[in-house]
Amino acid sequence: MTTAPTGAAVRPQRHHRRVLTRLLTALALAVGALLVPFASAAPAAESLLSQNKPVVATSAENVAFPATAAVDGNAGTRWSSTFSDPQSIQVDLGATATVSRVVLQWEAAYATGFKLQTSPDGNAWTDIYATTTGTGGTQNLTVNGTGRYVRMYGTARATQYGYSLWEFQVYGTPGGGNPGGGDVQLSYNKPAFASTSQNDGGCGNCLPGKAVDQDPATRWATSAWSDPAWIYIDLGATATIHKVILQWDPAYATAYKLQVSNDAANWSDIYSTTTGKGFKETISNLNGTGRYVRMYGTTRVSQYGYSLWEFQVFGTGGAPATPPALPANPSFPATRLVFSDEFNGTNGTAPDASKWTTDPGAGVNNELEYYTTGNKNLYQDGTGNLVLEARKEVTPGSACPRDPLSGSTTCQYTSGRINTYGHFDFAYGHAEARIKVTGTQGLWPAFWMLGSNFKNGTAWPYSGEIDIMEHVGKVADSVYSTLHAPAYNGGGGYGAPYTLAGQNFADAFHTYAVDWDSTHMTFYVDGNAFFTVDRNVLETTRGPWVYDHPFYLILNNAVGGDWPGAPDATTVFPQKMLVDYVRVYQ
Repeated sequence: MTTAPTGAAVRPQRHHRRVLTRLLTALALAVGALLVPFASAAPAAESLLSQNKPVVATSAENVAFPATAAVDGNAGTRWSSTFSDPQSIQVDLGATATVSRVVLQWEAAYATGFKLQTSPDGNAWTDIYATTTGTGGTQNLTVNGTGRYVRMYGTARATQYGYSLWEFQVYGTPGGGNPGGGDVQLSYNKPAFASTSQNDGGCGNCLPGKAVDQDPATRWATSAWSDPAWIYIDLGATATIHKVILQWDPAYATAYKLQVSNDAANWSDIYSTTTGKGFKETISNLNGTGRYVRMYGTTRVSQYGYSLWEFQVFGTGGAPATPPALPANPSFPATRLVFSDEFNGTNGTAPDASKWTTDPGAGVNNELEYYTTGNKNLYQDGTGNLVLEARKEVTPGSACPRDPLSGSTTCQYTSGRINTYGHFDFAYGHAEARIKVTGTQGLWPAFWMLGSNFKNGTAWPYSGEIDIMEHVGKVADSVYSTLHAPAYNGGGGYGAPYTLAGQNFADAFHTYAVDWDSTHMTFYVDGNAFFTVDRNVLETTRGPWVYDHPFYLILNNAVGGDWPGAPDATTVFPQKMLVDYVRVYQ
């Protein structure tokens, strides 16, 4: 829970469509499905690779339209997304394949702008088709790509609704040649060297190896803020290079070259640009051979140096080490319950100590409360709720920022905070809680998550933070969902509000949730999806995605702080944050 996020407009609600139109469309597409294999000539060895394979999407309109419906071979069932851009659906073919054709059978809610992309790992994507003039209907597209994963990435909708596919069919042949088919990441944990590197209070341990460690929260940075500067990787043996991914810190190169060498002394250019955009740059269709690969920067975007979170090289040969595997992606809607607390204890009892740890002490963000372990601040009420009660109460011997009302720097308020660290954490899934927030000036209730590595010494925000719900009393009709990472945090976090104009969230219980996997997060209030974070969009516009590891759950009811401001003469105490349940599904 940190300072105020940047805002975004709430998505409009959908109107009902005429049933007749839907039925006629379904019938037409079902007939079309029978004709698709004959619509255009295809290689004799080509086969349908995608049917009934694992599939995930950035969102689903509701449980009636899951991603699996697009690969089930039934032209009468469909996947439909929520109503925002971008959205994507990807299928795991199970092994690397050469993709020769993709058939998209659109419902009336189709994409005018979209890409078809392939990936060896579900993270790094290569475009094999792109359009801004999609026509909907049945699109039978001849393509040429290789990868284990194939994605439709929608960027512009034809209607105010979402994206919807009756069928998403991928055709091709198992295996694949080069470039692309046998490509692997060659650079992971390989020796790296740089013209200079930084290791001081401005950027501690920002050494060359941090750009090849597969940790998006560590980086290399130059200590000399001058041109030129470089970083190179020793791949261990001669390799053929087909793709490079650069995930830049804001200190990026507008002009640079990618170079290869057999001896780290004599370099040959395989790519150059004078219009580097920073953030995540994926340079595909390279064709270079050498043991060493170098980024050679010649012009900086700012007065600072050059800095890379990640420098990844893909191709064949070399002496690659296999990067750590990502956690398994769940299928949404997730239905396997892996954690729950219904808070059904008797009145006045503490929360279940096998699930929760109380977290005493002063808050952060210039908050004014002192979190206690006492049952007066944290207890079950005997009617199925956990209570986190904020009280106007002095804690002798404590230290807080100065309270404007009393002028004291002894903490003038108490409250409750609990977390699941040491009991339960998870990577990917659906987390949900039903909560009645507090609603007076200066209160800041939250349901959120921190990376479990925070407890093992990784500093915030390098651990990552996922705020499922935050509410500040001074904005009664809104709640906020926000991500925080090294490149976007505090008031610059990546998030959006959900607003019920003219209503006060403190007046009733609401359900707050997130769906989270390796490619996206979608946030919900009362089942309404209002904010989707697409990994590729985040990486290419804000900074690294740092959410591929376990996180633990936190509930707290803060008083004061940078965002809500301090209590004033209108503030009413005590204030009870009520939690009906917390559940996690995978």
